[in-house]
Amino acid sequence: MTAHPQEKNKMAPGEYLALERSSLDIKHEFFDGDVFAMVGARRNHNRINVNLTIELGGKFKADKSNCNLFSNDMRVKIAEKNYVYPDIVIYCGDAAFEDDEFDTLTNPVVIMEILSDSTEVFDRGKKFAYYQTIPTLKEYILVSQKEYRVEQYTRSGDGWLYRSYKGTDHILKMESVNCELPLSEIYWDIEIELE
Repeated sequence: MTAHPQEKNKMAPGEYLALERSSLDIKHEFFDGDVFAMVGARRNHNRINVNLTIELGGKFKADKSNCNLFSNDMRVKIAEKNYVYPDIVIYCGDAAFEDDEFDTLTNPVVIMEILSDSTEVFDRGKKFAYYQTIPTLKEYILVSQKEYRVEQYTRSGDGWLYRSYKGTDHILKMESVNCELPLSEIYWDIEIELE
């Protein structure tokens, strides 16, 4: 989804959560006191998200895994004052939440973002820097909707290892959740316009 700034006035995290929990139509992300409205996604973005949700959910269920996922609508807390809605978030064991509302996950193991023109720079840069502060996060996955390409960052000691998969004949291997996902399944029913 695409984020657009909503207001110029800074907000406190508690004010943001009150606004977000009362908002029925639009989701908002929150970074350093700024609120960003999330706008709708296009066909490829939605199809990729559905493909990931179906494939990952099926694999976790079939393997009787202790991991599970949320898609699109689960807010994730980053540090003390930032909240986001990843496209896919995977957790293992019991889901940990910020409070008794059970709407803000605090223990993601894998976060997946489907890249779009308006968010790609932020997803690769500042947002990834924020994600790196989450102690439970082991993998960050970027999925292109312009080409058959998935990029994977895996936590390794104090740094992150980078791996790129290009073409539908590759398999994304997520060791932190013991799951392999063929790119042909991620990109099922997706038409990429070749330039």
